Amino acid sequence: MADHATGLPNPPPFDPGAIPEGATLSRGGLSLRLQWSDGLVATLPAERLRLRCRCAWCTRDRVENRFPEAFGGITVTKVEPMGGYAVHIAFSDGHARGIFPWSYLRALAAEAPPVALQAAPRKAA
Repeated sequence: MADHATGLPNPPPFDPGAIPEGATLSRGGLSLRLQWSDGLVATLPAERLRLRCRCAWCTRDRVENRFPEAFGGITVTKVEPMGGYAVHIAFSDGHARGIFPWSYLRALAAEAPPVALQAAPRKAA
């Protein structure tokens, strides 16, 4: 949809509350740990992130039933900010097309198994 006044595309939906306070890639790139201001903490394994990539190539492979069911031994090799609303994640299999909006990572965190999802320890006042 375009803005009628300018003809330019409307910006994507943006939820400032979805931006984590901290994002830490584990040693070896096996997982990405995210922590939000509301106390939610999640550790998302690299394989889960790779399996949930929504780039055009991965989407096409899913539609054509060519997308793998697993990515054993996959690691995250790079995490780069993208315009304040997302991160670009690259993987050890050479896949480097995934842009993961913070809101999408927050949704993945909410789906995470209980062992990977936890409340942050409260700071003493």
